[in-house]
Formats: sequence, structure tokens, C-alpha cells
Amino acid sequence: MRLIVILILVFFVAAGVVVGALNAELVGYDFVLVRLQLPKGAALLAALVLGWLLGGLSAWLGVSLRQRRLQRQRRKETVRKPVDA
Repeated sequence: MRLIVILILVFFVAAGVVVGALNAELVGYDFVLVRLQLPKGAALLAALVLGWLLGGLSAWLGVSLRQRRLQRQRRKETVRKPVDA
């Protein structure tokens, strides 16, 4: 199983190198305060990494907030139950 994962990873790295090499022309990006000249491949990679990070952050926040809500509900339920002495 580990070999298959490594082979898939190598395939995607090789594909990324090929895409980056084939898209070496510079492209201008004009942000509000900064102007950048980046190769298309680097811009694509930056967009991919930024999307991956934002997607992971939003998924983590969704799970984290749901877990906190469930913990609050469980605490309220345990407080409401009378303890038999």
C-alpha cells in the first residue's frame, strides 16, 4: 500500500514539474499594494497551496465548532440530571 502511495505522489510531482516547465512565461499580477511578475507555473502552484490551506482550515473549523457544540450540550445534559445519593 505504501508503494502505491509513493508512486502516486511521484506521478503528481512529475506532472507538476512538467506543468511548471511548460508554463514558464511571466504573468503580471496587480494587487492593491503590490505588483508581482510570476511564472504561470508558480502562480498556479501558489493558488493550489492557498486553496488547500483555506480548505483545510475551513474543514478544521467546521469539525472543531461542531465538537465544541456537542461538548456544551453534553455538559448541559449532565448538569440537568439529578445525582442519586
